[in-house]
Amino acid sequence: MLKLLDTFDCFEWDKGNSDKNLLKHNVSNKECEEAFFDGNKKIYKDPLHSGTENRFILMGATIDKRPLFVVFTARKNSIRIISARDVNKKEIHLYEKKS
Repeated sequence: MLKLLDTFDCFEWDKGNSDKNLLKHNVSNKECEEAFFDGNKKIYKDPLHSGTENRFILMGATIDKRPLFVVFTARKNSIRIISARDVNKKEIHLYEKKS
């Protein structure tokens, strides 16, 4: 699953999702991106919400060790973040689980 991230060059932010996570969940775009560089990140397929494109869930921490739950899709060589929020109590074990 991590091979998915080997081919991306950039993050895709458009007018519709640029500040959505900051306003809704107090997660900045920079924090969303930082989670992708966490050496302990976990990535899961999200078949429930994969309609016209495959969606994935990433659980990773920011530089300040804030664990995030990030929903994203891969488009050609870019990552488009759909939503990001803090990991909840029920999900934290998935992030902390050893691979």
